[in-house]
Amino acid sequence: MEKFLNEDFLLENDYSRELYHDYAEKLPLIDFHCHLDPKEICEDKHWDNIAQAWLGADHYKWRAMRSDGVDERYCTGDAPDREKFQKFAEALPRMLGNPMYHWCHLELKKYFGYEGALNGETAEEVWNLCNEKLKEAGMSV
Repeated sequence: MEKFLNEDFLLENDYSRELYHDYAEKLPLIDFHCHLDPKEICEDKHWDNIAQAWLGADHYKWRAMRSDGVDERYCTGDAPDREKFQKFAEALPRMLGNPMYHWCHLELKKYFGYEGALNGETAEEVWNLCNEKLKEAGMSV
């Protein structure tokens, strides 16, 4: 069985693999639609933890959590960051079929080197891994 997120994830034929691997793979990502505060981009903000980076301003993640019945305290409220991340991790498996599920895992793999599945049971492992990576030089907005 192939890995969930292998090097050909979503590349369904020879043409897509050739176009991606031979031409697009090494190009920089330019994303004009993102959920980062432009001020934070300008200031090259560094986050203390993955919850701040992922949940701080992403209304799509908040909506998914709300749809899963997560209390607002864990979306935009005053809950500690670790608890917010836990609630998101617990909700994420029920987002399978939503592009956010795949996007989150692609980000975890590409930027943090995590190849597993984020869920309530792996949240602590992912929290620790991501937070260590966020401390490294060059890991910023």
